[in-house]
Amino acid sequence: MIHSSLENILMYRKILKEVLSLPTAPFAEHYVIDYVERFCRRRPGVELVRDKAGNILARLRQGRRKIARPVCITAHLDHPGFVSDKMIGKSRLKAFWRGGVPSEYFVGSSVRFFVEGAWIKGRVRSIKEKALPDGRVRVDTAEIDVRAEVPSGSIGMWDFPDPVVRGSRIFARGCDDLAGAAGMLCALDELVRGGHGCDAYFLFTRAEEVGFVGAIAATKLKTIPRKCFVVAMETSSERPFAKMGDGPILRVGDKASTFTHAVTAHCHRAARELAAEDKKFKYQRKLMDGGTCESSAYCQLGYEATGLCVALGNYHNVDAKRKKLAPEYIDLNDFDHVVRWFVELARARHAYTGRDDVLDEQLRQLEKGYRGLLARSLRGPA
Repeated sequence: MIHSSLENILMYRKILKEVLSLPTAPFAEHYVIDYVERFCRRRPGVELVRDKAGNILARLRQGRRKIARPVCITAHLDHPGFVSDKMIGKSRLKAFWRGGVPSEYFVGSSVRFFVEGAWIKGRVRSIKEKALPDGRVRVDTAEIDVRAEVPSGSIGMWDFPDPVVRGSRIFARGCDDLAGAAGMLCALDELVRGGHGCDAYFLFTRAEEVGFVGAIAATKLKTIPRKCFVVAMETSSERPFAKMGDGPILRVGDKASTFTHAVTAHCHRAARELAAEDKKFKYQRKLMDGGTCESSAYCQLGYEATGLCVALGNYHNVDAKRKKLAPEYIDLNDFDHVVRWFVELARARHAYTGRDDVLDEQLRQLEKGYRGLLARSLRGPA
C-alpha cells in the first residue's frame, strides 16, 4: 500500500508550483519541455525520447515482472496564450493568439510576455478575428501596448502572478494542463524513490489547445507503443455534478465521444482498491461533456483510451460569474489523489486485459445462479 507521506506531499507541492510558474502557449512549450527533460534525466531508470513533433515520452521500468499491456499516461504542455510576432512601433506589439477564450475578454486586459527570464507587461489595444473551418470565430492576432521591446517568438500570458495556495486550492496563470503534467512528474518521482515495480509510459504532448495537434502527431509517429492503453489527464471545467474537492474524476467520455469501456473499467478498479485501502482516498466517475479532450482523439485514431481529470475553476482564465479574466485554480487534495491513481496504474497490480473483468465475473455469476430457474420456468407451473 502507498501512503501519501508528508515527504511526498511536500515534493508534490514543489513540483506543482515550479511547473505552474512556467510560461507556455501552443507551439511554444519549450520552457516546460526543458523542465520535463531535466526532471526525468535526474531520475535513475527513466528512459526519455523526444519525437519528431516535439512530444516527450518517458518510460520507467522497475522489477522483473513483465507487463504485457502497460499504461501510457498523457497530458499536454500548453495553455491558451500569445506568441509575439513583431514590434510595430516603439511600444506596440503585434502578437498571435492561440487557444479558446471569448473575444470580449481581450481588449483592455493586462498581459505579460516572458523575455530573458523576466516579464514585460502590456495591455491589449485591439484584436482581429478569423473564422475557423467549423464556423466558429476566434481571436487571431492582437495589438498590445507594452512597456519595453518584446522579441519575436516570446510567450505571452494573462497578467497573473506566480502560483499561490489559499486554503486547499492553488491559483495560477494556467492549470490547464500544466497541473496534469506536474501530476505525472510527481508520480514518476514517487515511483523512482519508492522502488515500486512497474512498466509505464508518460507522454507529454504539445499544442492541444488548438486541436490535439501533438496527440495526433504522436499517433501518426507511433510514439505511443501499440501495446499500451492510454489514460489522458486533463483539468476539466467544474460541473454541478462534478465538484472540486470530491476527488479526481474518471471520465467515461467528453463532449465528442465516450471512451474505451474496458480501459475506463480498469481505471475504476484501481480507484476502488485504493479507496478500500484508504478511506481518505476519494474519486468520482462522470461524463465530463463540457468540452473535447485528447482521449477522444486517441480512441478515434486507433488506441484504447480513457481519461482522468481534476475539476478546474475559471476554465481558460474566464471567471464567468464576474465576467472577467482570473487565475485558474484546482483543489490540492484532488491533485494528490490523482497522483496516487497514476502510481497505482503504473504499478499494474492487475493486468489490463482489454475487457471489464469485474463486469464479466458479475455476469457469469448471474447466469450461473439463475440458469436452472430460467430453464425450469419454461415448463410452466408444476
